Amino acid sequence: MYSTATCPFCVKAKRLLSRLNIPYEEVRVDREPDALKEFARATRGARTVPQIIIDGQCIGGFVELTELHMDGKLDQLVEG
Repeated sequence: MYSTATCPFCVKAKRLLSRLNIPYEEVRVDREPDALKEFARATRGARTVPQIIIDGQCIGGFVELTELHMDGKLDQLVEG
């Protein structure tokens, strides 16, 4: 997950993933200069955080993560 320190949606996404016992790696684009290049490449130019990547596929942010969970598709994606 690409995130920043001050993003409330990043906090919500991390909480949801933790609550669902889904491990994640956080890449802080506000702390790591090289992470911005990686962020742009991995998300195809997204400009907002969080951006969540599952098995190399950018699923979007908190709203998309929540929708996948509510639709019962998140588990399938994570289990891959």
